[in-house]
Amino acid sequence: MKSGNGLALLLIGFGGLIILGKLGFGLGWLFGLLIPILIILLGVMAWNNGNRLLGGIIAVVGGFVLLGKLSFLFVWIAAIALIVFGVSMLGRKNHSTR
Repeated sequence: MKSGNGLALLLIGFGGLIILGKLGFGLGWLFGLLIPILIILLGVMAWNNGNRLLGGIIAVVGGFVLLGKLSFLFVWIAAIALIVFGVSMLGRKNHSTR
């Protein structure tokens, strides 16, 4: 395999995913996560190449964007934690009433 074939296959794959999205096989959420991850990777690459300030700033910005995209997950986790905590409170015996 030639050295440029990996990038070519990656671009073909992304193009195919875009076409599938346009045909109704909704993969938009995947691209919504892909862009912030690529921004974080760009920041890591800049960090590793010696430009630590710029790399750190880019990675932090990508991290905040990714947190924004995954905020629904944090809401689900918080809701489940509240339910579990409430059920555990019901299961406890109340010794303070004696």
